Amino acid sequence: MSKITPIRKAAGDISEGILAGILISLGGAVFLACVQPETPYSRYIGAFLFSLALICICIRGYALYTGKIGLLFDRHKKDDVSLLLLCLLGNAAGTVVCGAVIGWMMPALRETANTLCTAKLAQGYGFGFLRAIFCGMLVYLSVDVYQNHGHSVIGIVFCIPAFILSGYEHSIADIFYFATAGIVAGDAFLYLVMILLGNSVGGLIIPALRMVRPKPEPVDTANAKPAEKIVPNEDAKPAEGTASDERSAEETEPDGGTQSL
Repeated sequence: MSKITPIRKAAGDISEGILAGILISLGGAVFLACVQPETPYSRYIGAFLFSLALICICIRGYALYTGKIGLLFDRHKKDDVSLLLLCLLGNAAGTVVCGAVIGWMMPALRETANTLCTAKLAQGYGFGFLRAIFCGMLVYLSVDVYQNHGHSVIGIVFCIPAFILSGYEHSIADIFYFATAGIVAGDAFLYLVMILLGNSVGGLIIPALRMVRPKPEPVDTANAKPAEKIVPNEDAKPAEGTASDERSAEETEPDGGTQSL
């Protein structure tokens, strides 16, 4: 078997990031299509369909930055950090290309993305950063439930629509929206950097707090003494006034005879 070179491994990590970016773009395009005719339930439908992108990413094992950042406490070797940065590069490349293509061939979605991105920039960097923190926490929870509870997608189905409907910010999805809208400006770049930092902080909060929690001490089963068996004392006399004594008294006649049956 041929040895995997560092260049080939890096190319594989980037390609997995690109694939994750493409899936996020497909989910973002569906969301834009759903909210384009604003109806009472369009955002709910779009938020649910967007979660299918992360389901596919988890099932296929693709690399999404917002899903990987929370694993740094458990996997923080040099290769893990390299994977995180390379998958971020792939995520950005996949969403930018897909966003540019979708915005070019679907003008209606481009207008919807433009309206959405204008509202995002209007909220300011501070509020965007705080919203991104909560998004990072929900994304971490969705991935954690999938990985540690039998590959269950219930966390994804609930946590992903929750951050969308709450108005929280997802950096990779936002890159797609800005690319679809065709917005290329310094303030947009700074905004995306703040969202990326917020997602990173949010993805690290829960695992960091878990490390503070004290772990239960392991039980030394090898030196544990077996439980002592309780041996009944045959010489022990029954206590006076028990039920057996009362029955014997009732069955015995005063003159020493027994009652007839």
